[in-house]
Amino acid sequence: MEEILVNQNGNIATVTINRPEVKNAVTSGMWDDLTAIFTELGYDDNVRAVIVTGAGDDFCSGADVSAMGRDENEVKLHQLEAMRKVGDCCLSLFNMPKVTIARVPGIAVGAGMNMALCCDLLIASENARFSEIFAKRGLSVDFGGSYLLPRIVGLQKAKELVLLADVISASEANRMGFVNYVVDPKELDAKVNEIAEKAAAGPPRALAMSKALLNRSFSNSLTDALDQEGTAQTFNFTTKDITEAMRAFKEKRIPDFKGW
Repeated sequence: MEEILVNQNGNIATVTINRPEVKNAVTSGMWDDLTAIFTELGYDDNVRAVIVTGAGDDFCSGADVSAMGRDENEVKLHQLEAMRKVGDCCLSLFNMPKVTIARVPGIAVGAGMNMALCCDLLIASENARFSEIFAKRGLSVDFGGSYLLPRIVGLQKAKELVLLADVISASEANRMGFVNYVVDPKELDAKVNEIAEKAAAGPPRALAMSKALLNRSFSNSLTDALDQEGTAQTFNFTTKDITEAMRAFKEKRIPDFKGW
């Protein structure tokens, strides 16, 4: 799968969309491959954090519209079926029980922008540019943008981003609250690695449950949230990681979590 590269350094995996000649646009078949990769990484106990990025100077320019509605063998697909591939990919990333980090060096537009928003943390270069560009292509928003944006920036700002399809700078994205860090391009990799290492050092089971709780927060009542938090904490108290955390606290050292 030369169009998608997966590398692992310790317990941190990096998924790179590798089509820099088209700003890492994603074909129909690549959505399937990304779904399979995200799903597999989610089950891999040797992986604790996942970095998602694009090759070269850009993150992802969204779906490759020149190939829309076709699979790798150029067999015509019904458009709804083609969009289900996009939806499956979105869900596999959003629900992955690992900390996910979007590394955005440049362009992140359309489904590419929403792929970045699907990640738990978004780190952008000062050169990054974002756009819900769909309207300029005669399309409506997809890859979960209608769900993600209102929750992150509020309904009115979400409408502004989607209906006007303007290009947003990294600094403006940071001001609007959908970027966690904006750094000098030369410092992007160092910052991403710093955050990934910090996330990977955390208790993996507890972080996975916290992530799931937060992802469900807008559809839960407070009663639901409290019930689910209670279940999660009850599980945590059965793990060796909590014993290690208590021991590390008493010994005034950093805990060494194993995910047990």
